[in-house]
Amino acid sequence: MVKKLQKMSADRKSASHLSGAVKESAQQIWLAGLGAFSKAQEEGGKVFETLVKEGQSIQRKTQSAAEEKISEATSKMASMATDIQSKAGHQWDKLENIFEERVAKALNKLGVPSAKDVEALAARIDELGKSHGKAPAARSAARTTAKPATKPAAKKAARPAARKSA
Repeated sequence: MVKKLQKMSADRKSASHLSGAVKESAQQIWLAGLGAFSKAQEEGGKVFETLVKEGQSIQRKTQSAAEEKISEATSKMASMATDIQSKAGHQWDKLENIFEERVAKALNKLGVPSAKDVEALAARIDELGKSHGKAPAARSAARTTAKPATKPAAKKAARPAARKSA
């Protein structure tokens, strides 16, 4: 039994020794935590300022990259708009030519003289004027009166003059 008692007392000593070691370790951990907290307070401002500077740098890089992309997109859209405008202009020219041709055909069917007809008529009037001794003023008068709205009247007026001279 003595051995048991000795063993128990040894266990108590080791338990109290273990308990003291645990208390000392906990105290050291507590002190380390307080030290870390103090350091964080001291250097926290410096870390914050460093993070702000890094954030500003990243923001500048991001803005410049975004502006570059916007510039590229703008130039692409401008070139596309120019191409589309050119193609549309070409198509409008085609449409205008087709319209002019159809209007000319319709006017021809209605008996309205063309610009070539009026020019030929003016030349004929000049010839008749020269043969009868009149000045070429008749041609300039025919040109001034030969407007699109008065074309039929000019042709009708010229016909009786041509018949009388014949």
